[in-house]
Amino acid sequence: MTEHPNTQQPDGVPDPRLEQLRERLQAVRERIGSAAAAAGRAESPPQLIVVTKFHPAEDVRRLAALGVTDVGENRDQEASEKAAALAALELRWHFIGQLQSNKAKSVVKYAHAVHSVDRLQLAAALAKAMAVEQDRTGRAPLDCFIQVSLDGDSGGHRGGALPADVPALAAQLAGSAGIRLAGVMAVAPLGADPVPAFEKLAELSARLTAVHPGAAGISAGMSQDLEQAVRLGATHLRVGSDILGPRPALR
Repeated sequence: MTEHPNTQQPDGVPDPRLEQLRERLQAVRERIGSAAAAAGRAESPPQLIVVTKFHPAEDVRRLAALGVTDVGENRDQEASEKAAALAALELRWHFIGQLQSNKAKSVVKYAHAVHSVDRLQLAAALAKAMAVEQDRTGRAPLDCFIQVSLDGDSGGHRGGALPADVPALAAQLAGSAGIRLAGVMAVAPLGADPVPAFEKLAELSARLTAVHPGAAGISAGMSQDLEQAVRLGATHLRVGSDILGPRPALR
């Protein structure tokens, strides 16, 4: 993707925020490259999704100028506003947060993928909304990842379906017109070694692809644990703070 020309402030003065993002983004890309090489995946590194939640649309515009194509958001109102404001950019929007079923109609208007499908009701709502949206616009199918809880059998505070519920969710998504079952997603438990969690996710992915060969995506890994995620097969990384820095203060 070519850089967009708007890399300076309106008065022509260099944009210090752009340069800061350039340096941070390059550092993360180098980490990903090194991790992929160490895992024997130099030819097939994971897709970087830059998580832009709570940061302004202008930062997303700067990231696009730096070659970023995939951005992640976790609140529908914020995501829909940014997607509308930046519609001219060649961006793929990934919804990564907990999603209420009544927001499905809104999300399918802008999202390339939803990484947080965790229950049958939400899967059904997304399929229904996609049927309407495809009829209206002819848009491409919606990629859906099943979010799995790795916090133990209680479900856990990080969200997600229990591993035992994955087959039923997968069957419903795979059988829905307008939906593409993309794979699995998880967030490593807080304060714990992420390796066992990502090993478990890789096992769940293997079981899923045995039934649904096209659902090989593994959305895992963030700023603090991307190296471990890459080593254990992540195909999509969701990195926010190491690129954008701390979230802005709420006004």
